[in-house]
Amino acid sequence: METAFSLNQCEAMIRKGSSSFYKAFGFLPSPRKEAVYVIYAFCRIIDNAVDEPEKSPYTIDELEARFAHLEQADGHFIWPALRWLFHHFPVSKQPFFRQMEGQRRDLVLTHYETMEQLEDYCYLVAGTVGEMLLPVLHNHPDEQIVEAGIYLGKAMQIVNIVRDVGEDQDRGRRYLPLEMLRQYGYSEQSFEAGVIDDHFRALIHALERQAKDWFHKGLANLSSYPPESAFAVELAAGFYGAILDQVIANRYEVYAKRAVVGPLTKLKIYKSIKEKYLTDIMLESGAVSL
Repeated sequence: METAFSLNQCEAMIRKGSSSFYKAFGFLPSPRKEAVYVIYAFCRIIDNAVDEPEKSPYTIDELEARFAHLEQADGHFIWPALRWLFHHFPVSKQPFFRQMEGQRRDLVLTHYETMEQLEDYCYLVAGTVGEMLLPVLHNHPDEQIVEAGIYLGKAMQIVNIVRDVGEDQDRGRRYLPLEMLRQYGYSEQSFEAGVIDDHFRALIHALERQAKDWFHKGLANLSSYPPESAFAVELAAGFYGAILDQVIANRYEVYAKRAVVGPLTKLKIYKSIKEKYLTDIMLESGAVSL
């Protein structure tokens, strides 16, 4: 009973927090999809502990302490859900600890100087999610598969950074690296004033190219995944990548407007990707035979 309740609560979190991820990974068979929901829920709680502490039942230190002693942790649905996850899948604790390290960085590093700094941060808070998910999504993830999963997570974090420029600015943060601002002739004063000009557009295009490069690397070797997993991963990437298209459609207004991918666009993405996987998924499930 406790496990069923906990898994339902995790599903409720991803349904409310990310309709894109919920739709993409909802096509997975059980228990893979429930495992994704648990991972999402815990990552959301970790993120909230730093960004929106009023929404988190724990501080980041409390989360880390309880996670380190998971077998004894109680008082919240996430703990039995995580015990269920580690019982059913060969997931390592280390990516979760590294993600907590990345979230802690937001408390001390608020303005980034170099792309190298930013890439390290993208790995800690998002590349680690790829490491968490791969033992769930892939039957035998090797080093290349793990590396691709990390690239995919980093690509999605670049999308987050572009989409959330204004929200992060309100929190006193600038993830856009200073070296990139200088490279494209966009001043810190322009950033503070929310100026959208040719320099800013060139900067966003550079980040878009970086994200697309990482998406390309992240989607390598999808043929080695179970068909349902490959479909879910590519669908999630498609939904996320479309956020960048929406930023451009919004004329790069990321200071005062959040780019949201509409349901019709998501439906088009779903239909285009479904066609690639329909036969394989039906074969895998035994719905058709050769």
